[in-house]
Amino acid sequence: MIPSSRQRETSRPRLPHVPVVLSIAGSDNSGGAGIQADLKTFTTLGVYGTTAVTCVVAEHPGRVLNITPIPPARVADQIRLVLEAFPVAAIKTGMLYSAEIIEAVTKALEPALKAGVPLVIDPVMVASSGKVLLKKDAIRALRQFIALATVVTPNRDETALLWGKPITSLPELDRAAVELARGFGGPSILAKGGHLRTGQAVDVLASPEGLLQNFQARRIPGVDPHGTGCTYSAAITAGLAKGLTLTEAVVLGKSFITRALRRRFEIGEYQLLNHLPCSGGL
Repeated sequence: MIPSSRQRETSRPRLPHVPVVLSIAGSDNSGGAGIQADLKTFTTLGVYGTTAVTCVVAEHPGRVLNITPIPPARVADQIRLVLEAFPVAAIKTGMLYSAEIIEAVTKALEPALKAGVPLVIDPVMVASSGKVLLKKDAIRALRQFIALATVVTPNRDETALLWGKPITSLPELDRAAVELARGFGGPSILAKGGHLRTGQAVDVLASPEGLLQNFQARRIPGVDPHGTGCTYSAAITAGLAKGLTLTEAVVLGKSFITRALRRRFEIGEYQLLNHLPCSGGL
């Protein structure tokens, strides 16, 4: 007997549903940060990663040689095509570089943000090597963009730049996160304290309502690979895409980046994050 079309359809194996995420960021040819780190993180955490490249960065973990921005209209084209084809469940931005790119990204994301898709902004401003990754005249545009986010994930130095004051202690990091969350009026602020010289690596999450939560892990001394901010925010994005609450997504992100640091690679003279899955879980 030849099976009917209905029988053939019902006999097909059920394929797993996988959430789709979009990363809008720069390309790191050394593979440790940017789009490359995001895709590794997304794959390990079980979401499907799509991308919109904003800049091509010639770099390795020790230095940035040059930055070539993609024309803003071409960045917007990448975003529109992804949103046209896929039901994107969460969006992350990394290196945006210029006011023109930020404005193009903002406009291209309007339909998704109006539909309630969560947005994670990693406000990439300065590389670990000290290279400036955001033009000075782009800070105002970045502030306007931040107001649209679900959560913003600045490190200590980026938090200080946004706050306008230096940060040398955990209480100052707490105050900065609370004041920024209230000031922007929309997103929560996850201010990361990894650069503070404390026994624990403490990050603080402040809501616009003033709720403050701490997330901590034992500091791993002598370890400082590049791409930690990209990887952490990508893991949070993956968690939100899978339906986790923001707090749960931050817990996932903290666990993932801590594990990637502990299981790091040492290749040549550099330490590199290990994004690979392991049999023991996170």
